Amino acid sequence: MSTHADPAEPAEPAEPSSALLARAVVTALLAHGVRDVVVAPGSRNAPLSFAVHDAATAGLLRLHTRVDERSAAFLALGLTRAGARAAVVCTSGTAVANLHPAVLEAAHSGQPLVVVTADRPARLRGTDANQTTDQVGIFGALVATHDLAGPGDVPVLDDPWGPVHLDVQLDDPLLPAAPWRPAVVPRERPARARPETADRIPLGPRTVVVAGDDAGPPARQLAERAGWPLLAEPSSGSRTGTHALRCYRLLLDTDLARSVERVVVVGHPTLSRPVMRLLGRDDVEVWAAPGRGAWPARPYRVDHPLGGGRFELVDPAADPAADPTAEVAAEPVRTPWLEAWLEADRAVARRLDALVAAEPGLTAHAVAGAVVRATPPGGLLVVGPSNPVRDLDLMQTGFGVGARRFVVANRGLAGIDGMVSTAIGAALGRPHSTRAIALLGDVTFLHDSNGLVLGPEEPRPDLTLVVVNDDGGSIFATLEQGAPEHADRFERLFGTPHGVDLAALCAATRTPHWRVESLPELEQALASPAGGIEVVEVRVPRQDRREVDARIRGLAAD
Repeated sequence: MSTHADPAEPAEPAEPSSALLARAVVTALLAHGVRDVVVAPGSRNAPLSFAVHDAATAGLLRLHTRVDERSAAFLALGLTRAGARAAVVCTSGTAVANLHPAVLEAAHSGQPLVVVTADRPARLRGTDANQTTDQVGIFGALVATHDLAGPGDVPVLDDPWGPVHLDVQLDDPLLPAAPWRPAVVPRERPARARPETADRIPLGPRTVVVAGDDAGPPARQLAERAGWPLLAEPSSGSRTGTHALRCYRLLLDTDLARSVERVVVVGHPTLSRPVMRLLGRDDVEVWAAPGRGAWPARPYRVDHPLGGGRFELVDPAADPAADPTAEVAAEPVRTPWLEAWLEADRAVARRLDALVAAEPGLTAHAVAGAVVRATPPGGLLVVGPSNPVRDLDLMQTGFGVGARRFVVANRGLAGIDGMVSTAIGAALGRPHSTRAIALLGDVTFLHDSNGLVLGPEEPRPDLTLVVVNDDGGSIFATLEQGAPEHADRFERLFGTPHGVDLAALCAATRTPHWRVESLPELEQALASPAGGIEVVEVRVPRQDRREVDARIRGLAAD
C-alpha cells in the first residue's frame, strides 16, 4: 500500500518593495486618523493607489479620485477645513507642482493637510529619467517633508497642526502581487491641547476685539465678558452673539473709531484696510495672539503678545482688598462704550439695507444677503475671495450663539484657487448632513471649473454653488487701478471680461444649472435645492461697482 503526500500549498507570491512601502504609508495615515484620501491617477503612484483602495474596501477610509491634481489637493483641503482628516496622493513630476497652491494655503492657515507624492528611486534622481525632478522640499521650508525609501522611513505623524509632505520612492515593479487586507485600528486624531495658563487682560482702556479668520469662540467670549465691540470677519468663527458688529468696516473711519485706545487681535485679519490702519496707529495699544499659520508674526507693532488659547479679564479698579487677579464675571455685559458702537452699527445697517434695496435689478450685495438668509443654523457656508467675502461681511447679520453658521474661506493666502473643490470637500467633510451653500465670483468659479469633473462613483454632497457673474474681476474696480485715469487700460489688464456661457460649461459636466434674474427667483432657488451639486448663476452689473462701493463707504460719515 503506497501513500501519496498531498501536494504542497502554493506559496504566497512575494510582494514587491513598492507595495510594502505604499502599505506602510497608508498604515501611517490610518494611525494618524486620516479618514478621507483623494487620489489623482498616475503610474508611479500605482502602489499607493492600490493600497488606498484596499483600505477603502476594508471600510477604514473613504476614497475620492480626481483627474486634476490641483482640484484634488483643494478637495482634500476642504475636507480638512470641515474637520475631516484628509490626504491627497499623486504621481511624480509636474503633478506634484500642481498641489502647491493648496499646500501653501494649508501652511499659511495652519491646516493639517497630508500630501503624499510618488517619486522615482534615489538612483534615478539627477538624471533625465521620465517625469523625474527634485521633489524633496519642493514645497519649501514652510512644510515638513519626509523622504521615504523603505517602510522603516515612514514617520509617526504626531503633529496635526500644519501640512506634512511624504515623498515616497517607489521602484519597479509597481503592481502588488495580491490584494491587501489591512488589519489596522485607526486612532482618532489628537485634540488640540488646552493651554494650562490663560492670558490676563485688564479692563480699562476703550477696547475693541478684532477677530480674523479662524479666531474661534474665545474672541467672542472675551468681547462679551468685557463689554467690548467685536469686529469679526465672516470666517472667524466668532461672528455670533450680541457684541458682533455688522458694519464695523464702515465705522472705522468715524470719530467713534478714532477714540479707540486698545485692540485685542485674535485670528488672521485679512479683509479690511481700515482694520489694518487701526492696528497701525501710534496711539492704539495692540494686544495680539499669534497667527495660526506658518508665519505667526504680525505685520504691525504688537505691544503685548498673547498666547491665544484662553483669556481672563482682570479689573484694576477693583477693591484693593480683593484679589487683583480675580476673574471678572463671565456673563455677557453691556457698557456705554459697547452701546455707542451698537447704536452706530444699527444706524449704518439701516442705511445700507435701504441703499441695497434701492439699487435697480439684482446686485452683488443683495445676493450675499439672500445667501446669508438661506443658510440655516448649523449650515455650511463657503465663501470665495475678492468681492464675495467682503459683500458677505457687510450683509451678514448677527446670529445668536446657538444659531452659528459654519463659514469656510481660504484666507491663509486668500487666493482664488480651488474654491469649487474646497466647497465640495467642506460639504463632504461635515460630520452630519446639513444645508451647504457656496458664494463665489465668476472668475473664481472658472478658475476651478475642473472641480465639477467627478466620476460616477464619487461621493457627491448636496451643495448649491451661487456664482455672482459680473463678467470679470470687479474687485479691481474698487482699488487704485480702478480710478478713472486708468480706464483706457483697465478692462484689458484687470476687468478681464471672459464672456463664458456658464450654462454650457455646467452642461459639459452634467451639473444642474439655473440662471436667475431677480431676488425672488434667487430666494426660490435657494429655498428649493435640487440635491447633489448644482450651480445657481446670478448676473449682476460690474460697471458701477466702484461708485456703489464709494456710496457704501459714505454711509457712516459723521
